[in-house]
Amino acid sequence: MLAKKPPMGWNSWNTFGPNINEALIMETADAMVSLGYRDAGYEYLVIDDCWSLKERGADGRLVPDPEKFPHGMKYVADYVHEKGLKFGMYSCAGLRTCAGYPSSYDHEYVDAQTFAGWGVDFLKYDFCNFPENADCKNRYLRMSMALKATGRPILFSACNWGSEEPWKWMASIGAQMYRSTGDINDSYKSFRDIALSQIGNLCMSGSGCFNDPDMLIVGMYGSGNVGFGGGTDEEYRTHFALWCLFGAPLMMGGDIRNLNDTSRELLLNRELIALDQDEECRPPYLASSSANNTAEKRYVFFRHLSGNEFVLAYFNFTDSDSPVSYAFSGAFDELGVPYDCGYGLELTDLFTGEKLGVKRDYFVPAVPAHGCRLFRARLAKV
Repeated sequence: MLAKKPPMGWNSWNTFGPNINEALIMETADAMVSLGYRDAGYEYLVIDDCWSLKERGADGRLVPDPEKFPHGMKYVADYVHEKGLKFGMYSCAGLRTCAGYPSSYDHEYVDAQTFAGWGVDFLKYDFCNFPENADCKNRYLRMSMALKATGRPILFSACNWGSEEPWKWMASIGAQMYRSTGDINDSYKSFRDIALSQIGNLCMSGSGCFNDPDMLIVGMYGSGNVGFGGGTDEEYRTHFALWCLFGAPLMMGGDIRNLNDTSRELLLNRELIALDQDEECRPPYLASSSANNTAEKRYVFFRHLSGNEFVLAYFNFTDSDSPVSYAFSGAFDELGVPYDCGYGLELTDLFTGEKLGVKRDYFVPAVPAHGCRLFRARLAKV
């Protein structure tokens, strides 16, 4: 299975946009190995838009820009593979890519064969410049079949921005992950709104095909191609925790060659990655929230994990430090553990490792503004 667990890797778009080249990709591959990202599970290195010439070659095939990739894509793919990584590329279901380069509309099979011949392991497939009279589902199905016809295992990352409710059909047409929202930018508001928009669709994700709320912005601090004010360390921690809690694909978007220690340590956090990569791939559910109160915006999630463990997660999307209110505290009755059942939850702080003992009935932690608290939990008799 190509995606038994949420795919992990790095994509060039968020930081570099069109400013990509062979040296950058090879340096990034080196950094993924030397800085520990590969060993932590980040295995795909993906080149996004703007890698080709503006027109196809005389044979009708896509042509890598010789100024950016003088040795061609097979050379780059071979280098990435030699590092123990997998190589990904980009195309689009429309008439041209988002940046105006040749796209795969009506060229699905020849492009799939080209990618396979270069040694591609992952295809991000965008949705720009899509004809109004064309059939979205059919076009993504066509590329899915074209990839399978190559005989090479190529992970299909369908990126149609949530158009036509892809959570209802992308798994059926063979995609391994599908974009469920518009593009993320490097801001607190962007990742918060994206995450909250998908609460109702979290159940439409699991082993084999994962809901993709877009790439990570951890460590960008307002720089790069999607820089939009940036985030604080607290906000980036909340962003990464949400994606891991949701079991989303983890595709890093910062310049991993130069991330500061705080960002690198967050992206390599073993507990959070283990949460994202949990063997059972179950989504969390919303245990309680104050979403209907515009002055509040606090959320409590609960997720069943393998090994008879759980995660209890609190998110404070208000602008002030405060405890989660009692009315929205994730009372344990909402988790299937009422006061009179004879059990409580033994909690361990996921970030600090602090053991909090057995809690019963409810738990009301202090959660900083724009922050989160996550606790690994086990049932315990009381």
